Amino acid sequence: MLDVLYKTAANVLPSLKADITVSKQDSCIRNWPNFVKVVEVGPRDGLQNEPKNVPTNIKVDLINRLVDAGVKDVETTSFVSAKWVPQMGDNKEVMRSLQKVPDVNYVALVPNVKGLESAEAVQTETIALFLAASESFSKKNTNCSIDESMERASAVLERAQKAGIRVRGYVSCVCGCPYEGKIDPQKVAQITKFLYDGGCYEISLGDTIGVGTPGSIATVLTEVTKLVPAERIALHCHNTYGQALPNILIGLQMGVRVFDSSVGGLGGCPYAKGASGNVATEDLVYMLHGMGIQTGIDLDKIVSTAHFICSTIGKEPQSNVTRALPRV
Repeated sequence: MLDVLYKTAANVLPSLKADITVSKQDSCIRNWPNFVKVVEVGPRDGLQNEPKNVPTNIKVDLINRLVDAGVKDVETTSFVSAKWVPQMGDNKEVMRSLQKVPDVNYVALVPNVKGLESAEAVQTETIALFLAASESFSKKNTNCSIDESMERASAVLERAQKAGIRVRGYVSCVCGCPYEGKIDPQKVAQITKFLYDGGCYEISLGDTIGVGTPGSIATVLTEVTKLVPAERIALHCHNTYGQALPNILIGLQMGVRVFDSSVGGLGGCPYAKGASGNVATEDLVYMLHGMGIQTGIDLDKIVSTAHFICSTIGKEPQSNVTRALPRV
């Protein structure tokens, strides 16, 4: 269907053809990679704040559909207290019910050692660990200071390493905080270095409330890559101000090769009024494929999956691509 769309656009507006599929010979894009890894966070980050309960079988179906579409890295659930995040209360059931496919990385968020123990009980092989670059956000989100959260993280990292569990790190609020405003990029870099030194195979920098611009993202990446190699960095961009794709483009130009996204653009931040979800997976894939960069993801299947989950939970997809392409 995508090929038909390209041909139709090219017939109607011939001048668009070069913009839709770009030649890799173009001198301005010679440094672009041939492949980019897309980490799908919709089943966890996208659904965790939904007010109505999403049945376990729907979550599992969503994850399986994403994998069928070619996603190789997917956040599945979160081992947090069901009291604080009721939507993730079925974490063990989700993990047990998955039809795990070889070479697919099924990631589960854990906030502390207790969460890690729960994840271990259902043979979770990869976990995600969060730290905030904002004191206020850290206290609001995890009820502890940054230093205290780093102590907790150290305990998780040590135990995970002994158990042979891979750890993906996250740093939230890298561009701004709903309580403190602008965040010092050097603080972001220091926390990222802590996670890198602790053994995280990858650290995702999160513009949690979506206030970042290409300028602020470039500043953050400049500081971070002084301490951590760009190939170990991912970007997690929310689209509150419509800057997610421009920010990702800057990341590409600065050597980042991993980007988080959420099917249908689902998600948000409960502590930031008006914050929208992550960049939509289908919007990201459409842009990358149009740049000649492969992802291994089938765009038509991702769009179909976005329609499926959004219609199931009664939400409009926050994706230009999904709104433009019909459901198949």
